[in-house]
Amino acid sequence: MATLVSPSNYSPVEDAQTLRTAFKGWGSDDKTIIAILGHRNVHQRQEIRKAYEEIYEEDLIKRLESEISGDFEKAVYRWMLEPADRDAVLVNVAIKNGSKDLHVIAEIACVLSAEELLAVRRAYHNRYKHSLEEDVAANTTGHLRQLLVGLVSTYRYEGVEINAKLAQTEASILHETLKEKKGNYEEVIRVLATRSKTQLVATFNRYRDEHGISISKKLLDQASDDFHKVLHTAIRCINDPKKYYEKVLRNAIKKFGTDEDGLSRVVVTRAETDLKDIKELYYKRNSVHLEDDVAKETSGDYKKFILTLLGKQD
Repeated sequence: MATLVSPSNYSPVEDAQTLRTAFKGWGSDDKTIIAILGHRNVHQRQEIRKAYEEIYEEDLIKRLESEISGDFEKAVYRWMLEPADRDAVLVNVAIKNGSKDLHVIAEIACVLSAEELLAVRRAYHNRYKHSLEEDVAANTTGHLRQLLVGLVSTYRYEGVEINAKLAQTEASILHETLKEKKGNYEEVIRVLATRSKTQLVATFNRYRDEHGISISKKLLDQASDDFHKVLHTAIRCINDPKKYYEKVLRNAIKKFGTDEDGLSRVVVTRAETDLKDIKELYYKRNSVHLEDDVAKETSGDYKKFILTLLGKQD
C-alpha cells in the first residue's frame, strides 16, 4: 500500500501558479513546494509540470533545481520524474558511481515487472542516447558484466506456474556453485536472468529446505566482491522486495552519518506503491516507527519532504 496522500479535487493550473509565487523573492517558499508536490500523485505531478510550462514557458523541474539545493533538491527532482524516467536516472547514476552502487542496477532490474523494466530501457535510451545494456556492459567486466546485462535485458514470464522438478535441479546448481565459490557462474546467471520470479522463489525455497539455510544468508558469507554483492541483491529483490527495502532503509538510517541517497531512493520510488507495507515491516524489525527514525536522523526541508512522502501529517 502507498503512503502518498493526494487530493482527488485539485487544479494543476492553480498549483502551477502557487508554485510560481513560491519561487518569487529572495529564496523560495519551501514549505509551499512541499505542501503541493508532496501531496500529488504521479499523474497530477505531470499535469502540474505541463501547466507550468504552458503558462510560464519554463520547465518546472529546471526551475526547482535552481530554487532548492542539496538532498532536498535531489529528492524533489527524482520525485518529479515519471517512474520509468526516474529509474533510468538512478541506473545511470549507479553506473557512473561504479563499484559502490552497482547493486542499485540489480535492485531496479529485479523488483520491476517485465513491462516496467522495458519502459525503463526505453526511457534510458531516450534520455542518454545509448542502450542501458550497452552502458552496463561498457562499465563492468567478467561475471559481473554477464549478470548485470542479463538482469537488465531480461523479459520475464509473469505467470504463476511452477516446475517443481526444475526448482530442485536449479537449487542444486546454485548450491554446487556457491559451495565451490568459483564454480559454474554462467549457469547461475542463466537461471537468475531467465526464469520467472515465481519459479525462482520456488528454487530458493527448495534450496532452503534442502540445506537448512536461505541462499541469501549463504551468499552473505561470500559477499565480499562486487559480483557476489550484486548476486545477493538480485536474489533478495526477487525473493522478497519489501524485506530488501526495509533493510536498505535500516542501513541508510542506522549507519554513522545517514545515507540520504539510499533513504531518498526507497521513499521516492515506493511512496506510490508499497511503502506502507515497508514501514510496517520496519516497525516489526526495529520496534520504532520509520518516521521517528527519519525525524531523528535528518533535518531541514529534506526531512520535511521525506516525512511528507512517508504519510506523516502536520
